[in-house]
Amino acid sequence: MNYDKELVAHKLLRWERAMNGFSLPSWENIPDIGLYMDQVIVLLSQYLGLISPSLDKEGPENDPSSDEKIFSASSVNNYVRLKIMPAPVKRRYYRVHIAYLIIILTLKQAVSINIVKEMLSNEMPEESVQELYCDYVEKHRAAAKLFTSIVRECASDVLNPEKSGDNLVSGFVIQEAIIAGFSKVLTEKLVNLKDRSFDDVVSKETPIERGE
Repeated sequence: MNYDKELVAHKLLRWERAMNGFSLPSWENIPDIGLYMDQVIVLLSQYLGLISPSLDKEGPENDPSSDEKIFSASSVNNYVRLKIMPAPVKRRYYRVHIAYLIIILTLKQAVSINIVKEMLSNEMPEESVQELYCDYVEKHRAAAKLFTSIVRECASDVLNPEKSGDNLVSGFVIQEAIIAGFSKVLTEKLVNLKDRSFDDVVSKETPIERGE
């Protein structure tokens, strides 16, 4: 696998600048007029295009049979069926629905839909959804800032024009994949603690898990 180090460094800096100016839409800026599915797809592509470049696109070579399409009418129907989000009202999607979809699609980049289901409830009043969404936007923005700083640190050799070597970029790519894996595992472990008590969990730990 060969990389053009100068190209990668250029793209990393462009991405960093874009991420530093990116934020999810505020609750007030999400339309509440009742949109049809095709309008929702366009809207979410605008909201999430920077962090989900494959949103509403087919998989490799635009192959319709690919399972890499991350957002479609059938996927939304599946979220409703799984009770992760409320059903549309007469085929129309309002602010609450779009807020749910923003959260689902951004979380789904890192964890499975079953984990997302454990993290959300579709039975909240609108005021609670608004509170959840506004808190999520703040956490997403803070996490983006933290991540860009981590990326810059990990990519220091890639961004340094005086550094050279065939493995600089490939090593950086591998490191980013490892970081993503750690985050995924930790999230799943934390979600698995939901509705469990301290005594129940700790009593089943092995001596090694307890650090003995």
